[in-house]
Amino acid sequence: MMPPAIEELLRPELKKLVPYEPYRREGMIMLDANENPYPLPDGLYEEICREAAARQLTRYPDPTAEELRREIAAYAGVEPEQVVVGNGSDELIQLLLLTFGGPGTFSLIPYPTFSMYAVHTTITGGRVIAVPCREDFSLPLPELAEKISSPEVHITFLASPNNPTGAVFGEEELRFLLAKARGLVVVDEAYFEFYGRSFVPLIKEYPNLVILRTFSKAFALAGFRVGYLIAAGEVTAQLFRTKQPYNLNTFSQTAALVALKRRDLYRPLLQEIVAGREELYRALFLMPGIKPFPSWANYILFRTEKKPAPVVHRELKERGILIRNLHGAPGLDNCLRVTVGQREEREKFLLALQEVLG
Repeated sequence: MMPPAIEELLRPELKKLVPYEPYRREGMIMLDANENPYPLPDGLYEEICREAAARQLTRYPDPTAEELRREIAAYAGVEPEQVVVGNGSDELIQLLLLTFGGPGTFSLIPYPTFSMYAVHTTITGGRVIAVPCREDFSLPLPELAEKISSPEVHITFLASPNNPTGAVFGEEELRFLLAKARGLVVVDEAYFEFYGRSFVPLIKEYPNLVILRTFSKAFALAGFRVGYLIAAGEVTAQLFRTKQPYNLNTFSQTAALVALKRRDLYRPLLQEIVAGREELYRALFLMPGIKPFPSWANYILFRTEKKPAPVVHRELKERGILIRNLHGAPGLDNCLRVTVGQREEREKFLLALQEVLG
């Protein structure tokens, strides 16, 4: 008897998932992934290496990242037991779903937003309730409120600033939803440092609120893959049941710890990125055939009105500039997203875009 084909062994709900295939980026101006475009502050990498060399790299890492969690807690104004760290925010999204989601449950997700909320819901056996945002990408509060109180909705994913739109929402809107939610409400604050406003203080009032953050963006540690979440102690206690014990390696723990302790070194870089975002928005706003959307993050979403977005994306790529093509995603027809790069990168992008548009 022949063994079954491998595809026959695959869980049926996973057959529509497409593996993530990043672009080859060598030699390109990379404005597609919302990374911090600047190198680490002077001397920081050397300090990270010295600190890491002083640790026992031949041994398993601290399974709870205790030292890093203490530093994060001090930074965020919470207790260490309220912090869980992970191998990027992606792992923490999946951890939340493994712990509180799964078969028979739903994730409530307003779209457009970060695609991995829906992907990880599917991977963990749950199902998605997707609700379209308003035309200006604001939250559809009545529609969310109608569904968030269902006992089958175990997790609601929100993002502020939202990726890819750059939109934010206010405390009153979040309180309105938290008061109606039967499950967890997860607010992704991956771009918090570019915005400056956080919902962490609300955790004291709403134990079903979870905050996600990352070191990949403002702290320029994307290659180290360090994310963290902040939640009430009763939530994190359950997450430690399912978290992999050695999920964050010693070198990454050390890098995040040093970066956080030396965070004052990042202030000029963050100010430059925010100023660059405003300059880039104004330039796009004045460009015929382009409609940019206001952003509070380190990227700008814009719609092309002269040429189809896939054509613009391809022709920019031919000129050595890589941005994100979002055309085809729900609510994002003819939309592209560009990261706020360094000044020279922004200038080259704008010049190339003008050439492409004719």
